[in-house]
Amino acid sequence: MKITFPLETPAYIEVDPALAFPAVVNGTRLECSITAEALEDHFGAASISEEDLQHAFDAHNHTIHVATRRILTELGAMPVVLHSGYFRLAE
Repeated sequence: MKITFPLETPAYIEVDPALAFPAVVNGTRLECSITAEALEDHFGAASISEEDLQHAFDAHNHTIHVATRRILTELGAMPVVLHSGYFRLAE
């Protein structure tokens, strides 16, 4: 399974605060996301503001992409939502 992450700024999701980012699995683009709670709890986001979430994502994008890759490999090519609980279990 070939998984890549395009170099794009994640999109802020205001309704249920999160950041959406693309993954490409075997040539198919998927929208993945990480919740504001996960970014606050595990990656140091100071608040749920777009700026704070983006800063935390940028500082830890490698770890976020590794987690996303692991889930995609285990579950197959489907959109992934990373919640805080995932990182608690992974620690």
